[in-house]
Amino acid sequence: MAKTVIKVENLSKQYRLGNVGTGTIGHDLNRWWQTSIRGKEDPYLKIGEENDRSVKGNSEYVWALRDINFDVQQGEVLGIIGRNGAGKSTLLKILSRTTSPTTGQIKIKGRVASLLEVGTGFHPELTGRQNIFLNGAILGMTKQEIKSKFDEIVDFAGVERYIDTPVKRYSSGMYVRLAFAVAAHLEPEILIVDEVLAVGDAEFQKKAIGKMKDVSMNDGRTVLFVSHNMVAIQNLCKSAMLLSNGMIKEIGDTGNIISKYFAVNKNKAVPLGEIKERTGNDALQFIHGNIKIKDSDIDKVVDTFSDVVFELEFKTKQNYGIDKVRIDIGINNKTGDRIAWLSSDTIGHNPDLSSGKINFQIPNFPLAPGDYTCNLYSEINNEVADWLTDVLEFSVAEKDYYLTGKTVPSNQGDVLLKYKVVI
Repeated sequence: MAKTVIKVENLSKQYRLGNVGTGTIGHDLNRWWQTSIRGKEDPYLKIGEENDRSVKGNSEYVWALRDINFDVQQGEVLGIIGRNGAGKSTLLKILSRTTSPTTGQIKIKGRVASLLEVGTGFHPELTGRQNIFLNGAILGMTKQEIKSKFDEIVDFAGVERYIDTPVKRYSSGMYVRLAFAVAAHLEPEILIVDEVLAVGDAEFQKKAIGKMKDVSMNDGRTVLFVSHNMVAIQNLCKSAMLLSNGMIKEIGDTGNIISKYFAVNKNKAVPLGEIKERTGNDALQFIHGNIKIKDSDIDKVVDTFSDVVFELEFKTKQNYGIDKVRIDIGINNKTGDRIAWLSSDTIGHNPDLSSGKINFQIPNFPLAPGDYTCNLYSEINNEVADWLTDVLEFSVAEKDYYLTGKTVPSNQGDVLLKYKVVI
């Protein structure tokens, strides 16, 4: 029978924006009087808003986490995903005892090693060697136990040449390599890792994920892993938790949770007409945009090899003499590189402006899983009418497109090809 090593019950964390505590001595004294002396419920728990960063709130109190409940079993690797500000890092800080919850409780069985941000647990004035022994002592290990792991830690981190140099002189990559090596090798029962691994290079990330798999499968240790790299989450975690605005949306199979993440993490169709930063004479102006799978109601979550439609709506100036119209869409990857270009001019199509819309249909969509943006361009009579950059964001979901139980690494290009091996 599986053993529960982490149990979280009714966990919430409230912050007052811009202040420490409740902000004033008067507020803090009132809180202490009501809760500690009179035995009443904390009055500040009755106020506060959901932590939705996309809208302006009316309260200075926000709930970074609200009513979180879940269990983690021994040997489980749980992925925690969600957009920025969802509460992932706050949850890990509470589990690591870095901060305390406002309400609720956590029960943890076993030693916890955490890697939450660059510098966690290291003293900058101490050398790499001294920090290894310091961290081991914090975890309750004897000096002899740490010595037995020392060479393995240094070798994994690849920092032997600098092991007797103060870590304040390390690069962020070196810092993370050593910090992860210490956290993973000093035999904690529970390993908590935040997005910090993204600081390392691709080779180290692969190595670190392999190590986390190893400590889980072979040593029966528990891993909590936060990342925006869905391929890493898919490859490492059998189960995942989706957080949104400080609340758990769903916990379950990793593949299913990742699909839900893409579905809830994207906005609906984009009101392009509200964008202020644009170039052109406004003879034709984009006012609305949408990307979807053809004949589907799901917006902005597309799949490789599906039929995809880019829908654009526009308005034109009245009584404008028009001889030639051109509308383009440039597709860029997350580093800003142009990877595809669609143009009505290239295929010899002169758009009909009376309809106020144009659709670009792409059968067998070839883009690999990842995040993308578009540049939109319109031209009338060889003059720029409207030009928008980095708009119409969309994601391609990560799935088992080749039906082999494997995903394609995100660093292997921007397109997927349908192919077969012939002997």
